[in-house]
Amino acid sequence: METDGLPKLDSVIFGEIQVLLAEKRTALASLRTGIAVFALPLSVLSALIATSRYYSMEKVMPLLLPLMLLNLGLVVLGCWLVFRSIRRIHHYEARIKELSEKYRSIAQFIE
Repeated sequence: METDGLPKLDSVIFGEIQVLLAEKRTALASLRTGIAVFALPLSVLSALIATSRYYSMEKVMPLLLPLMLLNLGLVVLGCWLVFRSIRRIHHYEARIKELSEKYRSIAQFIE
C-alpha cells in the first residue's frame, strides 16, 4: 500500500467521475423523455389534419379546444425537459473536464 495517499485520492476522483457519468446518463434519459413528450402532440395534430375531411370544425370544436390546450401543455413540458437536460449535460461535461485538468493522472482514462 502506498503511503503518500495518491491511490486513495485517485479512487475518490474516479468515484466522483462515476457519479457524474451516472447523472449524465440520467440527464440523457430525461432528454429522450422530453423528445418523446414533444413528439406526441405533433403526431396527434398530424392525425387530426389527415382526417380533417371526415369531420366539421364547428361540431368538434368543444373537443378540439381542450385537446389543443393539452397539446400545448405537452409541448411546453417537452421543451422544458429538453432544455433542462441539455443544460445539465453541459454542466456535467464541464465538471468532468475540470476534474481531468486538475488531476492529470486520471486524464488519460477520461478522454
